[in-house]
Amino acid sequence: MLLSMENELSHFKRRRQKKEPFDCSEYGNGSCPENERPLAIRAAMYSFMSGAIFITVFGNLAMIISISSFRKLHTPTNFLILSMAVTDSLLGFTIMPYSMIRSVENCWYFGLTFCKIHYSVDLMLSVTSIFHLCSVAIDRFYAICYPLHYSTKMTIPVIKQLLLLCWSVPGAFAFGVVFSEAYADGIEGYDILVACSSSCPVMFNKLWGITLFMAGFFLPGSVMVGIYGKIFAVSRKHSRAISNLPENQNNLMRKDKKAAKTLGIVMGVFLVCWFPCFFTILLDPFLNFSTPAVLFDALTWFGYFNSTCNPLIYGFFYPWFRRALKYILLGKIFSSCFHNTNLFTQKETK
Repeated sequence: MLLSMENELSHFKRRRQKKEPFDCSEYGNGSCPENERPLAIRAAMYSFMSGAIFITVFGNLAMIISISSFRKLHTPTNFLILSMAVTDSLLGFTIMPYSMIRSVENCWYFGLTFCKIHYSVDLMLSVTSIFHLCSVAIDRFYAICYPLHYSTKMTIPVIKQLLLLCWSVPGAFAFGVVFSEAYADGIEGYDILVACSSSCPVMFNKLWGITLFMAGFFLPGSVMVGIYGKIFAVSRKHSRAISNLPENQNNLMRKDKKAAKTLGIVMGVFLVCWFPCFFTILLDPFLNFSTPAVLFDALTWFGYFNSTCNPLIYGFFYPWFRRALKYILLGKIFSSCFHNTNLFTQKETK
């Protein structure tokens, strides 16, 4: 995401103040500086990041195939999880490899236009993830707090509308802000930095830094925390009354409570992973873009690792996902009869 350019920007400002003609050749004419990292460090970074990319892409693909292939998993909640897995797999497939090269080599090799596309998709997928989690929180809210109304409130058409909102709003925001370059208004020397830098210099000014943090992270994050607070309060009430319920309702409420707990962990991991990066975006313009590039790069990758963690969380808490993964690895999903396989044990379906 953002890269700190404090030294270069300050030098560009001095040149502008003196009204001297600017010659990019003295800054390498956009060429990449020599990488000072030892080969062993670069190899270790490539290995670690490649492993994260592999888990992100194939772990989320396994989730996508599982939910798509087994009819028993075609529920409103799982369709939201499926779309979120698509978001995470796209991040691993389209964003993380190029970010890996940039991080290890300290240079952007792919041109300014692709830089904007890369950053737009990066921003879109990040905000799309939190919108999905908001939708999942709403789904669990009705399932736990208003179970009798759940089937009429969270229908497939409603889920489709939520998914359209989750993808269209972040997409329009990300591509609109980045390609219009509204994010850079008022940043002195930014146009010269873009022309002469060998990095991918996209920096948010104060207005859009605040807008991104509030609309893309803080407000939806606050909604999620509020909803899950209500869910766990209701779950605690259910726990006290659960012994007086019939056996079938007892098991259903236990199942919903476990699902809410698992998705709450997913939400918590998301907030922990992405908050440092979004908070840095908010503060950086007020600190004259003084955040060290290495620190910001590390925070960005910490955010990426959220997409790596999600399939691991599902695998740990959802037995049906482990069973589906076994079918996938054994190639049994290519048999039509397995699409109707019940992935839940008798105890889980009671």
